[in-house]
Amino acid sequence: MQEFFALAGIIAALAVGAVSPGPSFVIVARLAVATSRAHGLGAAIGMGVGGVVFGVAALFGLQGILLAVPSIYLVLKVLGGVYLCYLGFRILLSAKVPLNVELPGQSAVVSPARSFWLGVTTQVSNPKTAVVYASVFAAFLPATFSMLFAAVLLFLVFVIEAGWYALVATVLSSSGPRRAYLGYKAWVDRTAGLVMVGLGLRLVASAHES
Repeated sequence: MQEFFALAGIIAALAVGAVSPGPSFVIVARLAVATSRAHGLGAAIGMGVGGVVFGVAALFGLQGILLAVPSIYLVLKVLGGVYLCYLGFRILLSAKVPLNVELPGQSAVVSPARSFWLGVTTQVSNPKTAVVYASVFAAFLPATFSMLFAAVLLFLVFVIEAGWYALVATVLSSSGPRRAYLGYKAWVDRTAGLVMVGLGLRLVASAHES
């Protein structure tokens, strides 16, 4: 019974975090409307795998490591911020590039498999997500737990993360959102790029303030 309540608490908290807007949402949404549903779903699965990576780390004491060595968290902030800025600049630079010339903002993304890896790297590059996982697991995780509990927990983490972003990809890859994107591609790309750069700069700035 204790494991059940711990499981419910962790999943509920992570579900709230998953639906909060952030760089992961921007990437999945943009891939879905700019390329195809398959690319969006590939990125969604990548987000789920990234969530599992954080889940495994949290099970092995991620919070303890971050508290014991604060400099690790600062380095993660800087690296994550730089990566988000890189993605944002790629989107900005290709805002006026037609879709039939190059995939906007992601010239390296040529298949759903590449979109999958983009999803993984975007998810794991966000140190705030690492802190959320560490905090939630520390708050709800029982002192001792079974391997079955750990396996079920990681499976549900994947379902929450991948499921939410798969829903985003499915909705935004429908004909209406795609037509709207094609009509306002340059402005949508500029907005998405500026959001990504802004998130990255904010992350780097927060590391400096720390």
